[in-house]
Amino acid sequence: MHNESYQRCKLFLFLILILSLGSISGASAQDGEALFKTNCAACHAVKDRVVGPALQGIENRRSEEWLLKWVKNSQDVVKSGDEYAVKLFNDFNKVMMPSQNLKDDEIKAILAYVKKEAEKVEQPAAGAATSQEPEETGKNTFLYLLIGAVLLLLVTSVLRRIQHMLARTVRQKEGLPEQAPRSRWQSFVHWARHNKKLVAVILILMTLYGSGKAWYGMQSIGISQGYTPDQPIKFSHQVHSGTNAIACVYCHSGAEKGKTAGVPSANVCMNCHKFIKKGPLTGTVEIAKIYKALDYDPDKGTYGPNPKPIQWVRVHNLPDLSYFNHSQHFVVGKIACQTCHGPVQDSMTVASQYSPLTMGWCINCHRTTQVKMTGNAYYNEYHKEMSAKYGSDSLITVEKIGGTECARCHY
Repeated sequence: MHNESYQRCKLFLFLILILSLGSISGASAQDGEALFKTNCAACHAVKDRVVGPALQGIENRRSEEWLLKWVKNSQDVVKSGDEYAVKLFNDFNKVMMPSQNLKDDEIKAILAYVKKEAEKVEQPAAGAATSQEPEETGKNTFLYLLIGAVLLLLVTSVLRRIQHMLARTVRQKEGLPEQAPRSRWQSFVHWARHNKKLVAVILILMTLYGSGKAWYGMQSIGISQGYTPDQPIKFSHQVHSGTNAIACVYCHSGAEKGKTAGVPSANVCMNCHKFIKKGPLTGTVEIAKIYKALDYDPDKGTYGPNPKPIQWVRVHNLPDLSYFNHSQHFVVGKIACQTCHGPVQDSMTVASQYSPLTMGWCINCHRTTQVKMTGNAYYNEYHKEMSAKYGSDSLITVEKIGGTECARCHY
């Protein structure tokens, strides 16, 4: 009897163990979102075509049995002569879908996740939701200023009336005759004659202030620091260089090879945006402008015959009398792009001129920037000469190698 009870207990514990393992396996298999991101997201999106087709409505296009076979080994389905599989393979440039080592429950979980995501109502992107907000804000600001000005005029008028009433009361009380009415100009002249010292101080302060404003105004002629023009396509350096950590020279390849860094062509944009069709700030609005410029159909993945150039607005522009070479500074001098262009990866959602780019600013940089000669093949022999001239421990700046000579930048 005791042995029989022991056997029943063992059987009961075994069943509990099997059920527990099954529930754990089932729970992991139901995590469709994690499975999708791990196995599918590199080539597929729910509502957009990427490397492969959009998966929205896939449960209506093929049976579940067919989908299970396709995910596990798409090439076997293509080789079997299945008409839909062959067409799909040819339509997507014969790019082979890798076989996925997934269980049936895991594939079903992915399909359930895709269906759930497809049924969600798409919310507008944060940056594209309110294109009229700036205009509305401007109108409100003007209205507030107008109301404030009207109120100020009313208060001034009331105070003037009170002042006249008090003056009249004082004259009547003291038995003084009524003054003839004066115009505003006559009132001002009367006040100025009786406050000559105060008028002199005001004139001196106004002269000094005007002279200072004129001096700094003339100094700023030709300086465009802070210039932030509107561009035909909204491009965020913060998203590309900061969030996505794309190297500056991936887009501005000219900085490594020549005088100008250059504005990247739209084809460079398409290296990524052929597959990435929605941005985190503006959704599909701005990326669609790239497609339009290239006459590109994102659904078919084909280019049309009518591409048009994008009219970018130049942000940085040195006068023709100055020579500047990007590769000399970036490759040879090993100067980081942020030194002149600012922390574009942190805060620059719209390209702007960060530095003044004045002659004094350049010269000051040459006087304080150390030449990186150690390990720099460009300076191997020069390093020996400079070390002998200034001492091996001396700080060799750009100025010491002729960086402040006029002919270096003006020739």
